[in-house]
Amino acid sequence: MKRRVLIADDHALVRGGLRALIGALDSFEVVGEAADGDEVVVRAVELDPQIILMDLSMPRAGGMQAIARVHAVRPACAILVLSMHASDYYVGEALQAGAVGYLVKDSAPEELESALHAVAAGGHYLSPRLASQRARAGADLLTPRQRQILRLIAEGLGTREIAERLEISVKTVETHRAQIMQRLDIHDVAGLTRHAIRIGLISPEE
Repeated sequence: MKRRVLIADDHALVRGGLRALIGALDSFEVVGEAADGDEVVVRAVELDPQIILMDLSMPRAGGMQAIARVHAVRPACAILVLSMHASDYYVGEALQAGAVGYLVKDSAPEELESALHAVAAGGHYLSPRLASQRARAGADLLTPRQRQILRLIAEGLGTREIAERLEISVKTVETHRAQIMQRLDIHDVAGLTRHAIRIGLISPEE
């Protein structure tokens, strides 16, 4: 019996490509599609798929919120994330929300098949490079100075305050800040703060 798969992505071309790839596999069939976070929750209830292949960047309810909502109403459904985001932050947030697997969108079709088989069997799946990246906990992606600046950002200091504290120019802080966001693929202070807590730069109480 084929495993039922629901595809959730806000791009019709991506959904079409995934439908074609999965349709060519003997063990899986696509039973529906969703174009936003709210719709995927509705389709999960209506169609009761065994696997949901879900993007994180979707309109209305975002991917993280949709994962948590689907997990609440269909806990037996295996949620496999397929996203352009490859940072440890996004992987950690998705797994914490209830996903059991994570692939990046530049993965080979063979990797998608491996991931589908893994989660269908009740297991977990991370792209090999994501697993290696998580083992480094994200800290190795930054230089010692960048980790220092990340900690100060997470402590609530502004750019000028960080510059004064470290006795460097505001422009240097801005450059480091931009590089930190690029390397971690996190582009807001709240996300940087959660990442700093996760890798132990600050404690949750700070």
